[in-house]
Amino acid sequence: MTIIEVLLLGFLIVCAISVFFIKRLLNAVIVFMSYSAVMAVLWVSLESPDLAITEAAVGCGVTALLFILTLKKVNALKEGEGVEEDESAV
Repeated sequence: MTIIEVLLLGFLIVCAISVFFIKRLLNAVIVFMSYSAVMAVLWVSLESPDLAITEAAVGCGVTALLFILTLKKVNALKEGEGVEEDESAV
């Protein structure tokens, strides 16, 4: 196992733990996307390109898109959050 693979595995562990502690849902989705991207790179380094393509497409693409659309649907994401805070202060 090379040093780069060990660093990527360490990054995966940090991402997995940090998703649990992140308060903002959009930030958690972004960390989850980075987890999937690193996992795809690890699959390539393990000489399994079919799993890497699947991980990149499903993990980074489809699942993240569904998470973001769900957050918009339940109004967890608001457009112009800074504007609303300024208006409420007046």
